[in-house]
Amino acid sequence: MLTTPFTKIHESLGARMAPFAGYSMPIEYTGISDEHICVCRRLGVFDVSHMGEFWALGKQALPFIQHITCNDAAALADGKAQYSCLMHEDGGVVDDLLVYRFSEEKYLLVVNAANVDKDFAAASRYAAQFGLAAGVDFVNASADYAQLAVQGPLALRAMQKLCDEPLESMEYYTFKEVTFAGIERVVFSTTGYTGAGGCELYVRSAEAAKLWSAVMEAGKEFGIQPIGLGARDTLRLEMGYCLYGHELNDHTTPLEAGLGWITKFTKDFVGKEALLAQKAAGVQRKLAGFVLNDRGVARAGYEIYNDRQEKIGEVTSGTVSPLTKLSFGMGYVQAAYAAAGTKIYVKVRDKYLAAEVTKPPFRKSADA
Repeated sequence: MLTTPFTKIHESLGARMAPFAGYSMPIEYTGISDEHICVCRRLGVFDVSHMGEFWALGKQALPFIQHITCNDAAALADGKAQYSCLMHEDGGVVDDLLVYRFSEEKYLLVVNAANVDKDFAAASRYAAQFGLAAGVDFVNASADYAQLAVQGPLALRAMQKLCDEPLESMEYYTFKEVTFAGIERVVFSTTGYTGAGGCELYVRSAEAAKLWSAVMEAGKEFGIQPIGLGARDTLRLEMGYCLYGHELNDHTTPLEAGLGWITKFTKDFVGKEALLAQKAAGVQRKLAGFVLNDRGVARAGYEIYNDRQEKIGEVTSGTVSPLTKLSFGMGYVQAAYAAAGTKIYVKVRDKYLAAEVTKPPFRKSADA
């Protein structure tokens, strides 16, 4: 079982640990509901050091990234980040990821923990075509970095105490390399997976303990708490964010997952022809959000039916909001049933629970 540079800290704080993506990770500390509300109303800190980091370097870095991902990385300026997908030739998603532009010859790709080896192998198959050598111009640096996500409406205010450069005024999906908490060359990124605002911090693994102590001390007056992966999941689901292995996998396409907005047909990329064909023929199934009207919880794998009790899809994720107590979820349904307001039914054991297709997010700003 792999560990992160923060594992001993989690254990010392009494976190409930469990295997995730090959790592021993904290699932919860004080409880998922309490931690979820803390992030929405104040700020919380997540260990996300299990995520993967790849560097693409040199004059061919951008053409390489343009080829393997569906979004248009050429639209990035220095200090900007972008959400995208690493693609299969058949239009399926190898992984969803973030692309950071440091300069025209230096990019960072941040990928999901469970897919690090798969992603690096998939991308490396194309790297040689662009003159990028694995380990030289295309580098898997995942083991070198620790990462904390500090999320919540008070996160930037608290973190500003640790840096002389302006952080609170940073726009969403931008980043800087700064001296932070006395640590040089920290990548400070206004990204995150909670929809509550905040930042993500990348440091060399040797600086992890120093970073944790500084972040917790700076956030103390604002009510900071350590947060586990349980609340990370309920927070992202409340916003309608896709999770690889649930809403995305090798056999789902960005068009099916509602990610047409990051699929740019103005450039050539792996899987483009397959996606153009799917677009022309019409997407047969779509990812839809829904809210249960009957009492119950929709879980991944539960079947979705129409009012004639014909199976039309399957739940990918579901939960009950700690904020609103609303029971909601996401799932793939036949395209004809994906419009907001459509009545559907989720089969829970031997019952068909009434639900209504609802466009995420399920958390409104007033709720936070």
